[in-house]
Amino acid sequence: MDILLWIVFGLVVGLVAKLIMPGTDPGGIILTMVLGIVGALLGGWLGRVFGLYREGEAAGFIMAVVGAVIVLALYRLVMPNRSRT
Repeated sequence: MDILLWIVFGLVVGLVAKLIMPGTDPGGIILTMVLGIVGALLGGWLGRVFGLYREGEAAGFIMAVVGAVIVLALYRLVMPNRSRT
């Protein structure tokens, strides 16, 4: 059940990350939301591993957004937009 909550939470975080980093992404909104889920899981996990916050604190949302923005930025670097002809 905890994983399901992180997935829903990741969808919201993915949307927030998309608002922070506007522009076209290779892959569209669905892939951006999947990257948000990955970033939320990664950011949330790293924050708890390093003891930056405990479960249920607002810092978890901030770390999830930071993780999602980083994952989205890395994805944009690795998969640049292809020019349309």
